[in-house]
Amino acid sequence: MMNDLGGVLCVDKPLGITSHDVVNRIRRVASLRRVGHAGTLDPLATGVLLLCLGRSTRLIEYLVGHDKVYETTVRLGQTTTTYDAEGDIVDERPFSHLTLNQIQATLEPFRGEIQQQPPLYSAIKQGGQPLYKLARQGKEDVERPYRPVTIHELTLIDWEPPHLSLRVSCSSGTYIRSLGYDLGEALGCGGHLSALRRLAVGDFTVETAVPLDQLSPENITSYLLPPDTAVQHLPRIDLPETVAADILQGKPIAITNSTSAELARAYGPDNQFLGIITAEDEQWLARKMFPAVP
Repeated sequence: MMNDLGGVLCVDKPLGITSHDVVNRIRRVASLRRVGHAGTLDPLATGVLLLCLGRSTRLIEYLVGHDKVYETTVRLGQTTTTYDAEGDIVDERPFSHLTLNQIQATLEPFRGEIQQQPPLYSAIKQGGQPLYKLARQGKEDVERPYRPVTIHELTLIDWEPPHLSLRVSCSSGTYIRSLGYDLGEALGCGGHLSALRRLAVGDFTVETAVPLDQLSPENITSYLLPPDTAVQHLPRIDLPETVAADILQGKPIAITNSTSAELARAYGPDNQFLGIITAEDEQWLARKMFPAVP
């Protein structure tokens, strides 16, 4: 039986379905309406997709800002409307003259902090409308401001013309489709993603993710991670019973240890996860609390 807090689920998303399709599948398997995902994966992409169930959906915001790791294949010589294989081909240019040394040299400027323009077909909103909806309305001249992202690692895995395989470690908010497009333009031949697999989101890896088709009503709870898994990156504060009761009731409590943390995960007796607390004026204030349900 699902506990009242729900928990975190690390799923290996299959090819060809949306992240929302995964949410709907988990809702049916868990017999639970409150399911949400953190960090969308396109239908073309596979790999790590994090979901929160039950009351733990309140913790989704703490899962979306982590660094990510991908393996991707860029098909050089063709550009598409969506920057991936789902779009229509809009341009074809020769690529057979490219050498491995040329490609390696072209990768270098894409490492570190770069400015990146999101794809037109993306969920970023402009004037309250997602860009992909504007694109489908034929509004392709919509402004897409460049954004700073960080590419921690960009490694060439294989070059079998026209396919270029890469490993990418990057900051949250990086569009790998834009990276593939920009790389193709820098090489002068154009390019689009033909495959994308997300290997990791923060400390969550594909090795520990459960394939979606393996989940059933009988086994889903065995794959469910505790709610506080979503906030393991925050410092831990342990509180005695009376103080724990106060913070659960929304009362401010004194900060008794030296900390520079603005947010922390609070625990009461018996390792009970109480919720998220925030520091303000030498006090801890309740941010998102999870009192036990009678």
